Amino acid sequence: MRAYDASMRKPKLKETPDAAAIIAALGGPTQTAALFEIKQPSVSEWKINGIPKARMQTLRLMRPDLFVSPTKAVA
Repeated sequence: MRAYDASMRKPKLKETPDAAAIIAALGGPTQTAALFEIKQPSVSEWKINGIPKARMQTLRLMRPDLFVSPTKAVA
């Protein structure tokens, strides 16, 4: 049996910047959860695991303003 080594610990998960920014733009985890009619802890997990593909597709349809690239010029 190997002795415990600090390097054996699971690495801390980092927030996904895109997901955190989108959730913030929607009013936070509570408002986002209400939008999708799900529980707030599920939305909080998105900050770590990313927004599920189906939810992202829905957001792109509902709030296209959140996905406008800053490099694109609107004519």
